[in-house]
Amino acid sequence: MVDIRSLTDDFYINMNLNTEMDLPSGRDTVLHFFEQVRKRYPNMRNFYSRDRNEFVLEEDKDGGSYRWTSVEPKRILSGHVNPSTFDEALEQHRFVLDQIPYALSISPLDCESLNAMYGFDFTYSGNHNQLVVDALGLPPALEKMVQGSDNRIIGFEPAIQCSLDDECRTQFRLSIETRTSAYHVRTGEFPEEQLSVYLTVRRFGSLDESETYVTAFERLHDQAVGLLDQYVIGNILEPLKQAITIR
Repeated sequence: MVDIRSLTDDFYINMNLNTEMDLPSGRDTVLHFFEQVRKRYPNMRNFYSRDRNEFVLEEDKDGGSYRWTSVEPKRILSGHVNPSTFDEALEQHRFVLDQIPYALSISPLDCESLNAMYGFDFTYSGNHNQLVVDALGLPPALEKMVQGSDNRIIGFEPAIQCSLDDECRTQFRLSIETRTSAYHVRTGEFPEEQLSVYLTVRRFGSLDESETYVTAFERLHDQAVGLLDQYVIGNILEPLKQAITIR
């Protein structure tokens, strides 16, 4: 796999576990979980409450690369922004998932969905939607609709979602998020914003008897890396990078 850092301005690998039941929200329980995380990653020392019963522990963001994790009423999240390697982020998510059955009493039955999300940001001052069209093209059925000097594209955010098994329990979603509005196109004033590509691999339902949260996430990660290596890097990320470079 090519070095992602050479293609994007920022990238991040997140883990997201959604539960069926509410998570423990008692002071001692929540603090104990975050203390275990801080012992493993001492630089994660910024603790705060974002909203009611939503708690976050994170590293300083000044260096550009940082870790974070959060506990919400029915969701556990863990993220690493600009890790040195994929394995560095994977190790963090393994640790969090290994702790939660004991620290937060999350049973293998209590899994609504488990996600592995890979985000890639490109900083670009210009029409993001036109950039995506120029880099990736339009489906043939849509090409004639945008032909003509008066037709300026003000919205194009392609997305696709597919199953990875016969039961559709494991799925992936690839989406592109632009941040150019009609106002920007009309005035010709384009702020420097980030164009984002997201790949999410998600499995639904309780874990099997032979699974743990760690092994389930490792399987999602392997599937995501396969999609990135075979399709996303060469067909999405590299064309976007090249289109930005020549402008």
